[in-house]
Amino acid sequence: QVQLVESGGGLVQAGGSLRLSCAASGRTFNNYSMGWFRQAPGKERELVARIRWSVGSTYYLDSVKGRFTISRDVAKNTVYLQMNSLIPEDTAVYYCAARRYFDLVTPRDIADWGQGTQVTVSS
Repeated sequence: QVQLVESGGGLVQAGGSLRLSCAASGRTFNNYSMGWFRQAPGKERELVARIRWSVGSTYYLDSVKGRFTISRDVAKNTVYLQMNSLIPEDTAVYYCAARRYFDLVTPRDIADWGQGTQVTVSS
């Protein structure tokens, strides 16, 4: 059973930064794609960034490219999302997700979710 525990959300002014962490346990993650989705009120959950655990290759949503960076610490089984130059449109609940053997793509493909952490960016 995969467990994902997020931390690091909060309230920040536009232009500020936050770092989200996702501590993973329950498996060996060499064959996993891990990353972050977000869901704003009234909107669908969308993939923000993902990383292939074994090789470290990454993907980003166009609107966060150049501002967000996903990384992982293999020794700590933890995935990070460094978010810089935050804008109000980044306000959402951010969810850590994991998927075995295949890339994270859409929410319906995901079996393992964290509990979510709120990120609020004020203007």
